[in-house]
Amino acid sequence: MTKDLHARHRSVLPDWLALYYEDPLEITHGEGRHVWDSAGNKYLDFFGGILTTMTAHALPEVTKAVSEQAGRIIHSSTLYLNRPMVELAERIAHVSGIPDARVFFTTSGTEANDTALLLATAHRRSNTILAMRNSYHGRSFGSVGITGNRGWSPTSLSPLQTLYVHGGVRTRGPYAHLDDRDFIDACVADLKDLLGHTRPPAALIAEPVQGVGGFTSPPDGLYAAFREVLHERGILWIADEVQTGWGRTGEHFWGWQAHGRSGPPDIVTFAKGIGNGMSVGGVIARAEIMNCLDANSISTFGGTQVTMAAGLANLNHLLEHDLQGNARRVGGLLIERLRAVAAQVPHVREVRGRGLMIGLELTRPGTDEAAPEAASTVLEEARAGGLLVGKGGGHSTSVLRVAPPMSLTVAEAEEGAAILERALRSI
Repeated sequence: MTKDLHARHRSVLPDWLALYYEDPLEITHGEGRHVWDSAGNKYLDFFGGILTTMTAHALPEVTKAVSEQAGRIIHSSTLYLNRPMVELAERIAHVSGIPDARVFFTTSGTEANDTALLLATAHRRSNTILAMRNSYHGRSFGSVGITGNRGWSPTSLSPLQTLYVHGGVRTRGPYAHLDDRDFIDACVADLKDLLGHTRPPAALIAEPVQGVGGFTSPPDGLYAAFREVLHERGILWIADEVQTGWGRTGEHFWGWQAHGRSGPPDIVTFAKGIGNGMSVGGVIARAEIMNCLDANSISTFGGTQVTMAAGLANLNHLLEHDLQGNARRVGGLLIERLRAVAAQVPHVREVRGRGLMIGLELTRPGTDEAAPEAASTVLEEARAGGLLVGKGGGHSTSVLRVAPPMSLTVAEAEEGAAILERALRSI
């Protein structure tokens, strides 16, 4: 049955639409932190549909909210008042940390980042954007143009002039040998030098933790130091929180808060987990920036009643059950457990991450050379053992990405770590 579906997939969908596994998996249903395939096999889900299933599969509060709203009205566009949209925007503005915040809803993180670029370039009247090396911001023409990851950038054509900055990867590159303070100082010096050779950019866009890039991050405080340099020149700071937002990193509700001494970003983008699988994305910005467009605009499918009802129910559940605290506690235990395993597996170069956002970088033993074949082997072996994880990494897909729903229990964390240990030992 799955082979037939795979053949049909290949006959009507693009060749570049990636699938995991030599024998691709059809997921038919889920509950909590588990999913089932079409053959009835049960898996512990440590990837959550690429970090979209933030709280749990089939969360009763979300399914109830979706069902009840769908029974009333699903969609009307943004041309009409929309109570669920206003209510969710109020909650997000309140937790954003941005003064006088305005919220615009989209259908995805890609569209959110494109909107942020539109706002920044219009507000600053500049089409130059600073972005981080090893970054990923989406698959649209605009967001591909600022993506600093060769594996996810199919064209060099772009409506923007993009300049790439050091700092997103702590353990690779020309400054990797420095301690944290000197690393930050070197990256700031590089940023200042870059700004001395170009016309004033509109903004810096950065992921606090690089997602597709393999869950890499700079030392805490780097973006605060960058912000001081940018603020002096009127350059905006866009925090891409599509993967890091809503408490997933455990220590903070937003990833930017690890760099927060200079205040919140000018613009924050979000998506993925807020909808718990529903298509919700958005942009938060100060009113003066959000309102800078001098033409009409709408969003046909951004902020539909049914997706907003889901997002509101999901956010309420997350806050009421302190899933950020759970991500910090259970994620901390899981990271330490995986580091203990990694110490005995020569292929593991580094276990890194925050909360329930963990990366295991695989290299050829004794070198820094990426080992994508080893990562593929572990991915397959983990599946055979009943665990789903993801892949990523800027130097090739040699990083295993672990990001389960934030309601993960200690017992489930231990079960998943044990399966992953057996899979790692298989290489």
